[in-house]
Amino acid sequence: MTIEDAKDLREFVFKITILGDAAVGKTSLINQFVEGSFQEDYKPTLGANIVRKDVNFDNTRVRLIMWDLAGQEKYRVVRSMYFQGCEGALLVYDVTRYHTLESINSKWLRDFKKHVKKKGAYILIGNKIDLKDQRVIPTERGKELAAKIKASHFIETSAKLGENIEEAFSLLVNQILSNHGVDI
Repeated sequence: MTIEDAKDLREFVFKITILGDAAVGKTSLINQFVEGSFQEDYKPTLGANIVRKDVNFDNTRVRLIMWDLAGQEKYRVVRSMYFQGCEGALLVYDVTRYHTLESINSKWLRDFKKHVKKKGAYILIGNKIDLKDQRVIPTERGKELAAKIKASHFIETSAKLGENIEEAFSLLVNQILSNHGVDI
């Protein structure tokens, strides 16, 4: 990088949350995005897990502070404080469990809108598309919900195989930057 390039470099720090019911793959999405790895043995997140990753787009560097919020109901009371300063969210459901899709609008998006004071960006993610034989939620149903809740994007992912993980986070970051009037 030249001195001229360094002068033009823009840097941002965004706090985002990853929301969804327990065991939809939130932690696995983050692990795949940050480390490029997947762990078969499921260990539920307790409260919240905070992970950082820097991503670069041309002359823009974005530091993502990702809050992986526990999906279990017992953490509902403390969850509100985790939203402070949040710029965006990945709303995640499991394509093999229909109730995880239903709770996106009834629980997770409602919490996000209630506790995030400014206009936050959010995208809808249908995860676990590698489990083709167990799938119960068609892609069209995810697209319909995304339109209904006015998500900026809808994407299906496989945290296990790493499918569409980078794209999902990029879509969210680009929407947050756009909300701030920044074009990449």
